[in-house]
Amino acid sequence: MKFRKIVNDPVYGFITFDDELIFKVLSHPWYQRLRRIHQMAMAHLVYPGAVHTRLHHSMGAYHLMCQALSELKSKGVEISADEEQGAKIAILLHDIGHGPFSHALEHVLIEEVHHEEISVLIFEQLNRELNGALQTALSIFKGTHPKKFLHQLISSQLDVDRMDYLTRDSFYSGVNEGVIGYDRIIKMMTVHNNEIVIEEKGVYSIEKFLVARRLMYWQAYLHKTVLSAENMLVKILERARLLAQDSTGTFSVNPVLDEILRTTNSAAFIRENLDKFCSVDDYDVLSSIKQWSHHPDKILSTLSTMLINRNMLKTKLQMTPIDPLEKEKLLHKAAEWMQITVQDAAYLVFDGIAENKMYNTKNERINILFKNGEVKDISEVEYGLIHLTGSSPAQKFYLCAPGQILKKA
Repeated sequence: MKFRKIVNDPVYGFITFDDELIFKVLSHPWYQRLRRIHQMAMAHLVYPGAVHTRLHHSMGAYHLMCQALSELKSKGVEISADEEQGAKIAILLHDIGHGPFSHALEHVLIEEVHHEEISVLIFEQLNRELNGALQTALSIFKGTHPKKFLHQLISSQLDVDRMDYLTRDSFYSGVNEGVIGYDRIIKMMTVHNNEIVIEEKGVYSIEKFLVARRLMYWQAYLHKTVLSAENMLVKILERARLLAQDSTGTFSVNPVLDEILRTTNSAAFIRENLDKFCSVDDYDVLSSIKQWSHHPDKILSTLSTMLINRNMLKTKLQMTPIDPLEKEKLLHKAAEWMQITVQDAAYLVFDGIAENKMYNTKNERINILFKNGEVKDISEVEYGLIHLTGSSPAQKFYLCAPGQILKKA
């Protein structure tokens, strides 16, 4: 009897896994860790339904990869059974290197190491454990496989990763601006000169995809309260790292998290302790923050208590850069209010830039195949929306500070 497992997904319905090697990957503890990492980090503090995980997203992207591969094969694109299996495994593991709270804590817990680099290290270790069975998947993931279009399905400006996270994040958050026609986009896919292209009649579906992505960033990922919450999370971990390095014994709820906070060489730690890294998740960080809410350090305990109780720093958004004098004034007010130094007040008063770009012409491009055989980048389609507005980045400048201070400023 052929191997077959199904998962009931609220977004797509039943997702089928009919490959024993893929099921071995799914069953690995390092993959199962994705159940304990939020897909949208702290966005659930604004959109309560956004509590889905990296595992949800990974399985959803796998489902779309299955559809895309089936569509391409139906159009005569040669994809071997080994390549099909490899592409499916590659998309399942594309986010395996994410640490706790994903992008929100990237370069904070593990400094100067991108999650994609960690994904490769984990991928390579899993390949060794499975006696080289993931070699094709690894080459597709890294972009070294001769069939470039397989890598593009995993990582490009129009990949199944983005198609799933927009569809899934809009579903769980209730933000309808993120809804896309993923099924039509996949139907319009084909391969030309070893690259993914979109048939001309799919132009408007691609434009809607790009517009939805831009709107989703402003509405959800870069929502001002989400910015506040995720920056507070960063400040808590930065303060915890500073205090942990000056202390001995247990500092957080997890000895491995203590090691991470105290390490001075994140790259070396990751290479030598993949198993330890893969044992840490959102639960460890959240439990530690609950513990730190009672810490004697005023900065750490205040920020931790605020985040646990959803008492966020207020965020001021504007289209022009934050006035340094305004920020300096707020720093002194916060220092006086909290009875702390101006230097420590920087954990409570800070500014930043939120940038959102619909389409990046410098990255992997989205190419349109016209009926006459001509191929154009979507930004070069004369009648298209992206031709007019897509490549210009939009920036918003933000300032976060305690509400009591910001109101009086």
